[in-house]
Amino acid sequence: MFGLLSWGDTGYGDELFFGALVTIKVAVLGYVIALSLGTTIALVTLNPHGWAWRCWRVYASVFMGVPALLVAFLLYYGGSEIIASLFGLIGMKVRVDVTPIAAGVTALGLVYSAYLAELIRSTIRSLPQGQFEASAMLLIPRRKMWAHIVFPQSIRLALPGLSNMWIVVLKDTALISLVGIKEVIAQAKLAAGNTKEPFLFYCAVSLFFLAFSLLTVWLIARLANRKERARARLKSAATTGLLHRTRRP
Repeated sequence: MFGLLSWGDTGYGDELFFGALVTIKVAVLGYVIALSLGTTIALVTLNPHGWAWRCWRVYASVFMGVPALLVAFLLYYGGSEIIASLFGLIGMKVRVDVTPIAAGVTALGLVYSAYLAELIRSTIRSLPQGQFEASAMLLIPRRKMWAHIVFPQSIRLALPGLSNMWIVVLKDTALISLVGIKEVIAQAKLAAGNTKEPFLFYCAVSLFFLAFSLLTVWLIARLANRKERARARLKSAATTGLLHRTRRP
């Protein structure tokens, strides 16, 4: 029975492997879009007032209330018309065919950018206000303040939430397969139908998702420990320097 997982004409191991690569590709691209868009939204909407905040509330209400699968269906079956209509407003005739992967990646990026924007904004707003005030008093340029003070702390605080959201995006690729993406679950379904061994293939896919999730947790834990050790070293060095200055006659 396990010979069905081998490579070649007698097994489906190669189909599952390349399906797994497609799953990882869709998840990574979707997450990168979600993180980039979510970070931009978080920075623009730090002040809960004005037109940017009102637009954000509409965006969040739409994409937090609609499943990613439905967004993928809308983009796959109506994306070409939407793009043509947008370019038609400026007098241009453009025809773009939306592929299943493009629809799936865009859907994941749009939906989870709303969640990541909330996470990143709440993390930034949780930082002590005194740090911003001290930076202004010391005349630290805003770009350096964000690059060397705000973002390092925000990343450390948001890391658990960011890793959890990555795992959610990875698992949601299973739903996105319904628009026609030949990812690992779609390949397992095809193999199960041809061989009448669904338990074997679905167990293999479950092990893939479990292994990838455990790998993510392990990597995040190592990264968090490294940052914590670096922070402890900096704190120790600062304390040692203060003691030397205090003892100096």
